[in-house]
Amino acid sequence: MVNTEDFSKRLHRILEFYELSAAGFADKIEVGRSSISHILSGRNKPSLDFVMKIVKSFPEVELYWLLNGKGSFPPSEKPTPPPVAKPEISTTQPPREQNIQEKSEMPFPFPQQGKSKPIRKIVIFYEDGTFEAFEN
Repeated sequence: MVNTEDFSKRLHRILEFYELSAAGFADKIEVGRSSISHILSGRNKPSLDFVMKIVKSFPEVELYWLLNGKGSFPPSEKPTPPPVAKPEISTTQPPREQNIQEKSEMPFPFPQQGKSKPIRKIVIFYEDGTFEAFEN
């Protein structure tokens, strides 16, 4: 049987290790914030679903350690988050009207049902809220 007080201490260690607030932790494992509060205070015992959400969201947390305190946590190294792919930013200038007119005979790049359609109008929206419209 899980000792509620000891489980609460291990949960506090996880929060400290990942530098998360109780609310942030609840959001991360997708449970209600009150659930975390009740478990941290010792009022409620954790459900199996709650425990499995922790292990699934934080693979470095060993199930046996979380339930019984036997094993080790934190791991020897703090995990590094996976790299986030950054979108490539084009540094080229927006196309000018004469370029659009030259290419207006090209088929639409995503033809529907195998039919090609000529381009009638292209609108470019800029980050600053402005736009340019090019018509054929």
